[in-house]
Amino acid sequence: MPSRDVVTWTTMIGTCAMWARAEGIGTISKNAQEGVQPNSVTFVGVLNACASVVVLEEGRCVHQQIIQSGRESEVSVGSSLVDMHAKCGSMEDAWNVFNKLPS
Repeated sequence: MPSRDVVTWTTMIGTCAMWARAEGIGTISKNAQEGVQPNSVTFVGVLNACASVVVLEEGRCVHQQIIQSGRESEVSVGSSLVDMHAKCGSMEDAWNVFNKLPS
């Protein structure tokens, strides 16, 4: 593929999440290596992949990236964070994120 942008990376991550494949999780770091910044849709896809394969530590790493990007308060991202934490068994983190979401 001659040009990889946020759309192509997000599509790949979403496909991995749909098939519950862990490969999508590492894709976000490949984004950064190629200079592509993840957007909200990218983060939602990665969080869905983390929840699908129940990998809490990777999800927490993604959560830190979301905080650094300033997207934690976006409803779609925040909802995916709650979902990921809950499905990975971290109800306290899920509750903390839920309480920070705008009402």
